Amino acid sequence: METVDKDKVWKDTLEVLRVSVSDATFGTWLTHTHLSDVKETGGRVVCEIGCNSIFVKSQVEQRYFGLIQDTLTKQFEKPTDLTFIVKPRHEEKQVITNTPSPLFDQPKINQEEINLATRRSNVRPSFTFEKFAVSGSNQLAHAAAEAIAQSPGNAYNPLFIWGGVGVGKSHLMHAVGNSMISKDTNSKIIACTAEDFTNDIVDGIRNKTTAEVRKKYRKLDALFIDDIQFIAGKDTAQEEFFHTFNAVTSAGGQVILTSDRPPSEISKLEERLRSRFEAGLIVDIAPPDFELRCAIVQIKAEERGIKINSEIVQLIAGNIDSARAIQGFIVNLFTQVNFKKLELTYDAVQSILGKGNEKNERVIKSNPEDVINIVSKYYSVGKKQLLGESRARPIARPRQMLMYLLKTQLGIPYQEVGRLIGGRDHTTVMHAVNKIQELASSSVDIQEDIRGIKKSL
Repeated sequence: METVDKDKVWKDTLEVLRVSVSDATFGTWLTHTHLSDVKETGGRVVCEIGCNSIFVKSQVEQRYFGLIQDTLTKQFEKPTDLTFIVKPRHEEKQVITNTPSPLFDQPKINQEEINLATRRSNVRPSFTFEKFAVSGSNQLAHAAAEAIAQSPGNAYNPLFIWGGVGVGKSHLMHAVGNSMISKDTNSKIIACTAEDFTNDIVDGIRNKTTAEVRKKYRKLDALFIDDIQFIAGKDTAQEEFFHTFNAVTSAGGQVILTSDRPPSEISKLEERLRSRFEAGLIVDIAPPDFELRCAIVQIKAEERGIKINSEIVQLIAGNIDSARAIQGFIVNLFTQVNFKKLELTYDAVQSILGKGNEKNERVIKSNPEDVINIVSKYYSVGKKQLLGESRARPIARPRQMLMYLLKTQLGIPYQEVGRLIGGRDHTTVMHAVNKIQELASSSVDIQEDIRGIKKSL
């Protein structure tokens, strides 16, 4: 066949794929692929799709094989076969070092200067845009943060990010700081918590150094404050922050705030502060979905130099709900691998997850009867059927879920769970618990069921 412009073919393919999938899917998976090779054999075109990691390969091959194949078949006007390989794009290294994207387009700066600037600003160097996994739950917040990184003080000011613990609020905030410092190490930035800010105000009053504290916070290019809800109810701190906010924004500086709730729900927050927070962009970050958790597992594992296959990635993502808990688990895994010489098998990781569940998940203050009633109501299955002998799938799966929750959430021993559910043997309960843990690693429906029932509890 004639020489093919692989870059053009793949660019055209991606343009077609972009309108067929969500922006989150496109950004998380498909942008990390390229057309590595094309050849014709027996009237068929064979395309080799390069992926920048084994996890991207697994996800794209499993989920988008048919879509990619149909798109390429139309382009070549011949039957097309696909093969997927782990092969980072050769030009990517040069793109990073020689032709950075507009977001990070800057002259070369000494790394030591950057390190000094991040320490001075209290910006966490590991929290960058490159290490932030994007999905539907955080796409808007990520886009807003990137826009601010390109034009601090102009795009959205202030930016107010709210959401639960460990969803990535602080990561995005610090990523903006790292971007600003990478462009100009003289950027005057402070990243702190609301508690740090309050403590500085109190110390300033006690030591008669209030003027110095005001100078520290009011002449900045950017002010980033975590957990701003803790400033509510503290009159002096709110007064000082009001004037600090006005001073920074009026001088063209950027303000980013994070909270566990939107401004409208922060009690004892002064109305003048609430109105200023609401004058900018308010975005929320929902808990990560399964695909996003998979990406987070992969990123955190690569940071620690741990190589894990897609099956184990999905196992971890299916059993751990939050990004912060995933990070903690990967640290634990790193310790096990490096100091205890653990072999990273599926069973070994499942065992560690099981121990973690037994130790950490007994947080629901319910009794067995409550759990039985809620599972019965959730699945619309009568209690008599749930605790009975029927092995029909519509009954058996809810029963297994009940056993799993009694064991992992209430910490009830296997034998006692068996006694509660129709006098069953403890091995039956063990099988049920293991089955739900296994399904939770791959079934979105099971993950949603677990979350839904926990919420009811």
